[in-house]
Amino acid sequence: MNNPLPINLKNHIRRIPEFKGVVFWDITPLLKDPACFHTTIKQIADHYRNKNIDLVIANEARGFIIGAPVAYELNAGFVPIRKKGKLPYKCIDLTYQKEYESDTIQIHEDAITKNQNVLIIDDLLATGGTAKANLELVEKLGGKVVGIAFMIELDYLDGRKVLGNKYEIFSLERKPTPDS
Repeated sequence: MNNPLPINLKNHIRRIPEFKGVVFWDITPLLKDPACFHTTIKQIADHYRNKNIDLVIANEARGFIIGAPVAYELNAGFVPIRKKGKLPYKCIDLTYQKEYESDTIQIHEDAITKNQNVLIIDDLLATGGTAKANLELVEKLGGKVVGIAFMIELDYLDGRKVLGNKYEIFSLERKPTPDS
């Protein structure tokens, strides 16, 4: 499958109206469809293929599902960002506000070498809190954020504003309203 056709993510992602007080976008239908999952990974990787990515960083848990295969496609390393207390080595951590609660995430203190080109990946851009926390950890370790990629972006929550104009943000699909 060298040049996968674009997919309509809307047909493969389930919208759950009330989950912990927010609209939840469930990617499990996409993941169980091999062609759709492969196409999704390939499209993200193809966007960054010529950008000299050294590392792909992703937050648990859904970010891992997308980030690790993209890293593989790009012949890059993969670095997990995890919830506090889940990584075994010395870590730096950051507490941030999510849509419905605060969270603390960690990364190993030696996960990134200064000036490495880093791609941050997650399944969804909502309010931007998780992505901003991830990029702050990357920059704290001296990494250069080359881009931030998502499967879906919820435009109506203005996550791009939180991330600012300094970074390239790439989304396979953007949703202008909660019902789109």
